[in-house]
Amino acid sequence: MSTRHTPQRPLRIAMLGGGPTSWIGGMHRRAAELDGAWQVVAGVFSSHAERSRDAAVAMRLDPSRGYANIAALIAGERARDDGVDAVAIMSPNDTHYPYAAAALDAGLHVIGDKPVSTTAAEARDLAARARVNGLVFAVTHGYSAYPMTRYAKELVANGAIGTVRLVQVEYIQSGLAKPIEQGPMTTSQQWKFDATRSGLALVFSAIGCHAQHLACNVLGQRVASVSADVGAVMPGRQVVDTMLANLRFEGGVRGQYTVTQAAAGGENDVRLRIYGERGLIDWSQRNSGYLQLNLEGESARTIGRGDVGLPPSIVRLSRSPRGHPEGLLEAFANIYREAAEAIHTQRSGSALGNPEFPTISDAAHSMAFVEACIASHAANGVWTTV
Repeated sequence: MSTRHTPQRPLRIAMLGGGPTSWIGGMHRRAAELDGAWQVVAGVFSSHAERSRDAAVAMRLDPSRGYANIAALIAGERARDDGVDAVAIMSPNDTHYPYAAAALDAGLHVIGDKPVSTTAAEARDLAARARVNGLVFAVTHGYSAYPMTRYAKELVANGAIGTVRLVQVEYIQSGLAKPIEQGPMTTSQQWKFDATRSGLALVFSAIGCHAQHLACNVLGQRVASVSADVGAVMPGRQVVDTMLANLRFEGGVRGQYTVTQAAAGGENDVRLRIYGERGLIDWSQRNSGYLQLNLEGESARTIGRGDVGLPPSIVRLSRSPRGHPEGLLEAFANIYREAAEAIHTQRSGSALGNPEFPTISDAAHSMAFVEACIASHAANGVWTTV
């Protein structure tokens, strides 16, 4: 297994959201520190100063670095010799844009959870701010950072299945398979059912953007136009729990997109199939360490994360020998490590090139995609340009 780059010192990062009881907060913290590239040292864990300090204590941080808002964090960290280098954002969706904008304007790099904003215009604005300020902005689309989805991308780019003809991507989940909004809800559930806070389409903000990004990333093309059906399959629901769309990519490839949070029995079932003139690449998160390659006239092949002969760019994404499972935490950690490496590269004066991790530019396309899907649905499925 290749030696991965380790910074001379961990970069320091503040968490915006994701307190000690938050599942996604724990994922981000563990992923950030897994390879020693980052150290979580501060955060905004509540809008109440005392609660934020208590959360910092619970996470074994300096209580004075548990801030009540982003302005206080920026001011407090600027006053320190060991202030943070970046922020990671995993707060409610409607705060992502103002938090990211404030961080970028303060000269801080950003690692943002999805969606980065509530509109495409906001996402484009963040991309412009990151570019003008020369800052790294990574987005935690973890599914695109599994070793086998990265290898799928290489296989497609190298022509292993020939000219691509069809892409099918889906993300099936059961989190909204019951009318939970009709009963008592936790605080974390309440904001999701407020369309002004959760975004343009709840299912897209929650999981759909992952599926869209995965398809675009592995194919190496963005979506050019859509014909979409956007709505709720749960009777009486006022927010979007399902999106179906036919896709046309920039290179003319056709595609199908299916995402729902209202499928009883669904278990975060993410699957991508890419059909070319010579055969099929098939990846499922349920068996994430393996990739199926079926070429016409050849025996079907199952390629494993630890197989001999994988390129170094793929080998470095794993941490355990073959046979030992790895998952979403390690994929998240790949993004965090790559973002840290990009920051160190930038500071050394070297050109960044095209980063492997998802960027704010990718996120801006995601927001344009969902806006096009909503417009298409409003026009009864008319093909709509992204």
